[in-house]
Amino acid sequence: MSAAPTDLQTVEQRLTDLEIKASYAEDLIETLNEIVARQQQQIEVLVRELYQLRQQAPDGGPAPFRSLRDELPPHY
Repeated sequence: MSAAPTDLQTVEQRLTDLEIKASYAEDLIETLNEIVARQQQQIEVLVRELYQLRQQAPDGGPAPFRSLRDELPPHY
């Protein structure tokens, strides 16, 4: 009957190990949730900025023709 305490100790150790793993998993899930929430806020800001930029863009077809001479660097 000496095997019973060893079995009980093994079960208790396994239970303790599972509780520790569950605790780490809960912490990781909370951290990932915070990251996802922060990224969603950043995405919403970027979408608003993109919308504003599109509102500022000139309407209509292609950009007007520009001569390459207009594109020369200032040192020329």
